[in-house]
Amino acid sequence: MHAQPSRRDLLRLVGAAAAVPVLSSCAGAPAPQSAAPGTFTVYWNAGHDYQAYRKVIAEFEQAHKVKVNLQKYQWPDLRTRLLADFASGTVPDLVEEPGGWVQEFAVSGNARSLQDFVDRDGQAMGFPSDWQPVTVERNSYQGKVYGVQLHLTCNTLFYNRAMLSAAGVEAPTTWEEFLDAAKKLTKDGVYGVALNQDYLYLWPWMVQAGVTPYDPRTGKVMTPIEDAVAAMQFQADLVHKHKVAPVPVAGTDYSGPQKLFSAKRAAMIFTGPWDLDPIRKTSPDIDLGVAPPLRHKTQDTQAAGVSMFVPAKAARPDLSWDFIKRITTIEVEQAATKETGMLMPRVSWTKLPEVQSDEIVKVFADALPSARDSSQQVRLTGHLGEWEEQLKVMYQQVLIQNQPADEALRRFAETAEGFLK
Repeated sequence: MHAQPSRRDLLRLVGAAAAVPVLSSCAGAPAPQSAAPGTFTVYWNAGHDYQAYRKVIAEFEQAHKVKVNLQKYQWPDLRTRLLADFASGTVPDLVEEPGGWVQEFAVSGNARSLQDFVDRDGQAMGFPSDWQPVTVERNSYQGKVYGVQLHLTCNTLFYNRAMLSAAGVEAPTTWEEFLDAAKKLTKDGVYGVALNQDYLYLWPWMVQAGVTPYDPRTGKVMTPIEDAVAAMQFQADLVHKHKVAPVPVAGTDYSGPQKLFSAKRAAMIFTGPWDLDPIRKTSPDIDLGVAPPLRHKTQDTQAAGVSMFVPAKAARPDLSWDFIKRITTIEVEQAATKETGMLMPRVSWTKLPEVQSDEIVKVFADALPSARDSSQQVRLTGHLGEWEEQLKVMYQQVLIQNQPADEALRRFAETAEGFLK
């Protein structure tokens, strides 16, 4: 819910309010019970139900004599459920979010400031000094902390070592080397690369091109526009001009490239640690290589990862804060990484021996300080929903429909500058 809700969010909110039992049933979770005596309700992503976190939950339950009601959702369903809760006034005690919602809900008044807890306990828990700076910035609003990062990830290049070796190709380090490698790897029914249909995957390219998504001082978006156009056209040309990548299939599933990679039908993909486990499970014979972010004007990449926040109307914010403290200790981060390979936001996590000695995890850990949050300035306007709707349209027009990047991106910029004023 934005300060001015988008049409998409309004439709979701109305639909959710009318069909709460159906949604809850589909998600396998009962209606929220934030104020129910002895129950502590948490909204959580279905893919993050780790044993390391289950241990924290058990210790939390014992310490506070409560039962944690862990409701697991996919992100779209979680958002729908949450919007309905905000409208009804009955909210969970704690929410995991996919990145970006904390500031959005701080602007709309639906998230509680955690600054009083940080002032009291921050030094003892190493917050914010031991968190990567980008994670503190993206979870703060008007100088106050509203959320705490749980995972910090980024996007980089995965490649099939055997395929690259057979083609006599080294792991690329620049855009030019990448294009050359993709051309050499495309043969015999195998694509050099598979691009994602999810529009959020455009950001590493924009970051590396030196593009500023939105400058609130000037009101301009995607500047320098020429560099943004070149970045979008480069991606589209991989598909439609050089034919080293299949046309992405429009939809909500972002796992398409991973599935092509696992099936050995694509030699390279751009993704993050979330695809490590699926690749290892479905194709353990692949000799997986992970390269640092490509270099163009910069060698930065896009920050991703999830945070936790406390709804403004949560009945027991002190318990919510204690849960946050427990689940973000370095020991829990260490256990979760060992279990799943997930990357974490603490600076001290990057220095753990098991992180530094793991060839793949270390690549990500080394890239985290250069990970950038591309939507922060937009979120603070309260118009993230409109922005993402228009961004998705532009991305699909260029990457899937092969419309000229210059025309589509300039239309997007004009539209976005209109509603961001």
